[in-house]
Amino acid sequence: MRRRDDIPRFPGAAQREVVRCRPGIVINSGPAKFSDQRCTPLTLRGAPHPGNMRRRDFITLFGGAAASWPLSARAQQPAMPVIGFLSSASPDVNETRLRVFRGGLKEAGYVEGENVAIEYRWANGQNDLLPKLAAELVQLRVAVIVAASGTLGAMAAKAATTTIPIVFGVAVDPVEAGLVASLNRPGGNLTGVTNLNVEIGPKRLELLHTLLPTATAFAVLVDPTGVVLVNDFTRSLETAARTLGLQLHVLNASADRDFDSVFASLAQLHASALIIGPSALFSARSERLGALAARHKVPAIGLWPEFAAGGGLLSYGSDETEYYRLVGIYTGRILKGEKPAELPVQESAKVKLIVNLKTAKALGITVPLSLLGRADEVIE
Repeated sequence: MRRRDDIPRFPGAAQREVVRCRPGIVINSGPAKFSDQRCTPLTLRGAPHPGNMRRRDFITLFGGAAASWPLSARAQQPAMPVIGFLSSASPDVNETRLRVFRGGLKEAGYVEGENVAIEYRWANGQNDLLPKLAAELVQLRVAVIVAASGTLGAMAAKAATTTIPIVFGVAVDPVEAGLVASLNRPGGNLTGVTNLNVEIGPKRLELLHTLLPTATAFAVLVDPTGVVLVNDFTRSLETAARTLGLQLHVLNASADRDFDSVFASLAQLHASALIIGPSALFSARSERLGALAARHKVPAIGLWPEFAAGGGLLSYGSDETEYYRLVGIYTGRILKGEKPAELPVQESAKVKLIVNLKTAKALGITVPLSLLGRADEVIE
């Protein structure tokens, strides 16, 4: 590089240049016709006509130009908070739930893409992926993790972090499951919403018994990987079955490949109807389970609307519009600075009954008008 004394001076030039030869070194040069392959000329119009520009003159001029830049160019905007959404299901199954969740977020003052971002992680029914997906969200340092698709997702999130706030959505007692210390004062970094899908299990049995009053044997499908959920649900159903004088068979399925054998075994057990238990796997496969029930001509009741829409006889479970709305509101409140340890666990008390009248007719089942009158939706 040329030394300062070697650079030609042009005192009569009407236009001056600043030449940058390498980062951090700026030297004066002559007019625009001066060139050096190692240097990049930066023309400064309005520079002093006579003599050489002194260093302090350049700093003053350059500093004045910087002061005129737009504020957005000089100041970095604050980063948008990011929510980590962990689900055991798939995006298409969660379309309605996501819409409701975003509605709850909006009530709390947050709109995706405007003042909050969401990172989604989908297990697509493969529950063994949940710990890995939860760890990915922790590595991204999201502001809060939403695990609203069941106990396994909530447990995976809890195991992944003790500092990032977590909003869960479960059907079990979160105290018994070890998610929180108490319902009113959760403690730690978790809080959330519970639904009634375990508590209303006996009601599902009663609904099927109403439609099949002469049946004596029923079956219930559970996912053995959710130990706490299975124990609570089957215990309540067995008690109800004894009260009604019914026999109850417990069937297990922990993967898609188990479904066909489950429906094939119903005939061997002489079970007249099937109750689908609460499970993240079954929730993600609700429509398929409904279609299998219709194909095998089995009167069955599930939890989610997709089950009845897929061909299942009945669905009776927590109202998603209430459940995911509460999850969204709590997520927004935590983003605003509230601590999960101080937010009481909420209960989504609304339930929804859907009757697939088309399936009932195909099965030769007469649905009483009293039951149709109670239904929130009738599929014809």
